[in-house]
Amino acid sequence: MADTSDFKNGLVLKIDGQLQQIVEFQHVKPGKGPAFVRTKLKNVVSGKIVDKTFNAGVKVETATVDRRDMTYLYHDGSDYVFMDGETFDQISISEATIGSSARFLLENMAVQVAMHEGAPLYVELPVSVELEVTHTDIGLQGDRSTGGTKPATLETGAEVQVPLFINTGDKLRIDSRDGSYLGRVNA
Repeated sequence: MADTSDFKNGLVLKIDGQLQQIVEFQHVKPGKGPAFVRTKLKNVVSGKIVDKTFNAGVKVETATVDRRDMTYLYHDGSDYVFMDGETFDQISISEATIGSSARFLLENMAVQVAMHEGAPLYVELPVSVELEVTHTDIGLQGDRSTGGTKPATLETGAEVQVPLFINTGDKLRIDSRDGSYLGRVNA
């Protein structure tokens, strides 16, 4: 149990049987009335963000979330298999748990898996991943006022928008959170 003075970003609370992670919080002491804490909570499973206000000093149940360094091994049907680097245990995690970041997973990639009571909650990839372009059309420079983009297929099968000067075989740095192009990797 923790009270509102123990709140910090990243703390996971158990509210109404669901795990909620504090994204941001603000302690408010109005001139009139009791103090309270405004929070933005993210549902750990669904990713939905809600605003919730707590009276100051209220006790809230916390949840223990264990973050483990794991290595992605392979894709098996609708599951992805990861190996714990310390115990060498292998676990299967469903595609729904991993979410949209699954399209940037490469074999032997180091990731962090958040676990609660032995069940995987979510998988965190590195912020940027380096992937090779397997296919893209030739970009034709036209008379446009801003730089254009074109679709490119990466080695994982993901499709992202890249600048026109990118060619097949180039190695790119991609943001794993939103799939945006960050730059080319110098060989």
